Amino acid sequence: MSESLLLARRDPIARAEPRRSLARRVAAWIAGVAGLLAYNWWALVPLKPGLLRSPDEFFSNLEVTGHPYATVMQRADVLSGALLLAAFLVVGSRSVPGGRREWLGMVVFAIGAGLGGLFPQVCTDGISATCLSLEWQFKLPASQYVHDGAGILEFAGITFALGCAVLRTRGDRTGLASIYRRLAIAAAVAYPFLFLSYLLDLVGCIMEALFFVGITVMAAIQLAERTRRRPHRRASLAQSAGGAPPGAGGGGARTGSAGPAP
Repeated sequence: MSESLLLARRDPIARAEPRRSLARRVAAWIAGVAGLLAYNWWALVPLKPGLLRSPDEFFSNLEVTGHPYATVMQRADVLSGALLLAAFLVVGSRSVPGGRREWLGMVVFAIGAGLGGLFPQVCTDGISATCLSLEWQFKLPASQYVHDGAGILEFAGITFALGCAVLRTRGDRTGLASIYRRLAIAAAVAYPFLFLSYLLDLVGCIMEALFFVGITVMAAIQLAERTRRRPHRRASLAQSAGGAPPGAGGGGARTGSAGPAP
């Protein structure tokens, strides 16, 4: 075993850093998975008949204060945003080489998701013509518009992250790269329909459900890629030093000492 590797093993800092790295990965996974579970509270809505009154209704309409389970849904959004933000802050912006912009997009997404729960809508614009009219006239309380802005921030952040991930992995033939490309194609096809759904108030919950599934997949693979175990930097440097080519360093001294016998 090379001297540099022995020194690395004896170094307490070198031994402690892999343990800290493992702890960060585990913490990020726990926070991220819990955050995604909270983010997908909408999947339980069909289990309660009558809660969703029309396919044109948006899931955010269910969070209007005073509606059944509205407070629980609001808190689930806040919790999901906080947990997902914590997960990506724990792994850090350098967890994927060349992926700092994606990380920023995921952070913006998490902030937007949490803000949507802190500032719920004040009326059901998906099924109420009066609410929609007042919304377009900017006659509703500020919470309605903060919620709408948070939704835009949420979708913009994760879409930006997806675009950066596709550019970073272009040319790669890995499974993750393939998932990124397929998500990007699906988003490009589905976004026009989502815009029409919001403008015309048609099949809102169906379009949102499709996007929430895609968002969950994107967040999960980002988390998986950023918590994947990689060779530790100190160990890599030690191996590089230990793998110096023959004849480098002290090789000359050994050659010089082995002269011909007198």
